[in-house]
Amino acid sequence: MLSRVAERMYWFGRYAERAENTARLINVNTNLVLDLNGVDYIWQGLLEITGCNEDFHKKYSKADERNVIKFLLDSEACSVRNSVRLARENVRTSREIMPNEAWLKINKLNLYLGNNLDAGVKRAGRQAFLQAVIDQCHELTGYLAGSMSNDVPYYFIKMGRNLERADMTTRIIDVGCLNLLASDHPEITEHADILWMNVLKSLTGYQMYRQYVRDRVNGEDVVDFLTSNSNFPRSVEHCLSELVRCFERLPAPDQPLRQVNHTRRQITTRDIPSLLKEEGLHDFIDEIQLDLATLHDQIRLAWFGHEATAEPATPQASA
Repeated sequence: MLSRVAERMYWFGRYAERAENTARLINVNTNLVLDLNGVDYIWQGLLEITGCNEDFHKKYSKADERNVIKFLLDSEACSVRNSVRLARENVRTSREIMPNEAWLKINKLNLYLGNNLDAGVKRAGRQAFLQAVIDQCHELTGYLAGSMSNDVPYYFIKMGRNLERADMTTRIIDVGCLNLLASDHPEITEHADILWMNVLKSLTGYQMYRQYVRDRVNGEDVVDFLTSNSNFPRSVEHCLSELVRCFERLPAPDQPLRQVNHTRRQITTRDIPSLLKEEGLHDFIDEIQLDLATLHDQIRLAWFGHEATAEPATPQASA
């Protein structure tokens, strides 16, 4: 398999997952604003978490809800529509190794976004719009899992999907962490349970969490579940274990394997309750995000044959 084709499959997996996860990130913040009246300041934090702060302020002067939502849905950087466009382009240039229906489904999603973006900007229709985007991304992912041969091209798609998913899970945890640490708005700590419940729901993890934790929703258990649980598909540990399975089926996986195992050790050896008490969770999440960026570098060195790509890697970890 040519390295440039492998790279297209990898980026297709990343961009398709990024579109879905950006929709999830918008959704969790919208729900939080509805549940906690008067927390509009979180929209600026959303830009910082996605790494789009600088690009946003080149176009908009005020980080209010309408501007941030419009930017994250339809801009040339960091937006749902741009991620779908780039995923579609990677499929278009590699159609011979993927099922034809995958091309039709990514086109369907691209057309849906083009025709319905206004509904996503308005709060009244936003949830239905975002859910439709998430559902179509699920449809595409499920179709590939059920109809594409489990061979080298599929491993690269799966690799990109799981690395992007792990990265976005850490970012959604960061939403909860940064909002709790917002010193200008200490009143939000009174509603920490609502905040963490929205974090779980944004990852469709609330019901699965309740099966594992027989206590009220709390930050310690939520962070532990979303980072360390090996069975939940969107936990960081599960995503990293899926990467290991992909690496082991490819030639010369030594460096990526070392890096992913290092990151897994970082997760399993940290004491989450202590991090929350000492307000060190945000720094810990940053460390994991930097580890994931290093893992991305190891992947492109091992299999794509170069040190830099024209495509953007994961958004910058928040400072």
